[in-house]
Amino acid sequence: MSKFTDSKAWKYLTTPDVIPTDGPRLKTNLDTNLLKLIAIISMLIDHVGGAFFKDMPIFRYAGRLAFPIFAYCLTVGLLYTSNVKKYLIRLGIFALVSQPLYIMAFHPYDWREEWMNMNIFFTLFVSLIAMVGFKERKWWLFIAAFLLLSFINFDYSANGVVLMLIFYICRNHPAIGALLYVLQYIPALWSGYPDDPKSLMLGGLCVDWTVFALLSAPLIFLRTNSKIKVNKYFFYAFYPAHLAAIWIVRMILHV
Repeated sequence: MSKFTDSKAWKYLTTPDVIPTDGPRLKTNLDTNLLKLIAIISMLIDHVGGAFFKDMPIFRYAGRLAFPIFAYCLTVGLLYTSNVKKYLIRLGIFALVSQPLYIMAFHPYDWREEWMNMNIFFTLFVSLIAMVGFKERKWWLFIAAFLLLSFINFDYSANGVVLMLIFYICRNHPAIGALLYVLQYIPALWSGYPDDPKSLMLGGLCVDWTVFALLSAPLIFLRTNSKIKVNKYFFYAFYPAHLAAIWIVRMILHV
């Protein structure tokens, strides 16, 4: 391991000095406002389906676009932010604010048993900590964050770190990044569970519903230029706001 970590290839992947201080810092899609809008719409559809239309998996399929896009935008933020500590503080604050709303939106009647299910902001918060460790070669930090995501009940577990590693390492090689991204979801083609109503039967294969995350690949790896401008705090505030709305509607409808 020591020989590998001393190699030029490893230093190229992990040393912050190779990231330019001006100009594009990655060759994938920088139209992050458009991406975030797509992600929150996808997330909203997913959450509405999970709360109110559990027998209609099409809602959940549409929602698979959201998390990879969020993880990608977090990678862009890591490469462009001037103060990663402030970035982490923002994520941490909104994670804490959102947690009770997240639990009550999806577990209003059994919240005592489910309160330790961590919302996606916590997943992104710890994933960003892991990537700071990777970027700054603080391996203890990277490993600790990865293990925390793997063994505590975080939404999406350590998948955020895996995705961010692909986006970060392949930041200047979008074709390789797209290939690795696709390969990550290929096992979904045969790893579905027949008893899971969200799984798809295609021929003799039981396809896991996570396969729909592949639909995010063109958005991430192909450049767009929508010139959409949205205040960054809108995206932060949307998460707890839509959870609160789902909770209120569920209480009104008693569902």
